Amino acid sequence: MKPNKMKAKIQSGQPALGVSVMFPSPQIVEMIGALGFDWVLIDCEHGTIDVESVELLVMAAEASGLTPIVRPPSRDPVNILRVLDRGAMGVQVPHVKTAEDARAVVEAVKYHPLGKRSLAASTRAGDYGIGLTAAEYVAQVNREALICVQLEEGEALRNINEILKVEGIDVFFVGPSDLAQSMGFPGRTDTPVVQQMVCAAIDSIVAAGKVAGSTGPDADLDNYLKHGCRYVYTHVPRLLAAGAAAFRRAI
Repeated sequence: MKPNKMKAKIQSGQPALGVSVMFPSPQIVEMIGALGFDWVLIDCEHGTIDVESVELLVMAAEASGLTPIVRPPSRDPVNILRVLDRGAMGVQVPHVKTAEDARAVVEAVKYHPLGKRSLAASTRAGDYGIGLTAAEYVAQVNREALICVQLEEGEALRNINEILKVEGIDVFFVGPSDLAQSMGFPGRTDTPVVQQMVCAAIDSIVAAGKVAGSTGPDADLDNYLKHGCRYVYTHVPRLLAAGAAAFRRAI
C-alpha cells in the first residue's frame, strides 16, 4: 500500500474533496481525477459495483492521482476484506451504531497487533507479494489504510461520545439521508431539525479532536465545512446536473 495522500491531507487540517461513484465506469473515475478532486468513493452499498469492478475502479483512481475509498455493502468483515485486498486505500463503512460496531470495523481493517484482518500478502493490495516482505506490507496497511465509519441513525448519534473514543478511526462520517429517515423525515435532509442534528454531531466530532465527514447538496457542504468538516464528497449525477444547468444558461 502506497502513502495515502488524502489521509495525510485531512490529518494536516485541510479538507479533502471527493466524488461518489455508484456504477462501474473507470472512465468516469479518470475524469474525476482530471477535474482535480482528491479522492473517489467507490460505492458498493448502493448502485451496481461488484467486487471485480472495484479492482478496475481502484486501478483507474491510482492512475489518475485519486485516493480510492470503498464503501462495502455492509460492515461484515468479509465484505471489508474483499475490497481492501483489491487495493482500496480505505473503507467508509455504513451503519455503525455503537462503539462495539466501530471496534469491529477497526479489527477488520487492521492486521495484528492492531486488528484481526486475515493476511494474504500476495493480493493486489500487497503488490502481489513482489518487492516487499509480508511484514513490510502489514506495517504499510496499519499505517496508511483510512477507516471511516458512518453514523447515520439516531442510535449512532446517541452513542457518539463512546464511538469517538474508539482508537484507530480516521473519519467519523455523519450520514444525512439515513439520519433523516431514522428521525421520521425520509428524503427530507433539509428539515431544520435534521440539519441541526447533523451540525451538532459534526461539532461534537471536531470538539473531540477528530475528523468529521459528510455529504449533501453544495449549500449543505459549505455549511458543514464551516463547522469544521474535512472529509466531504458530492455525487456524479449532481455534478452532471450542475454542469447541464450551467450549459443551458450559457446558451
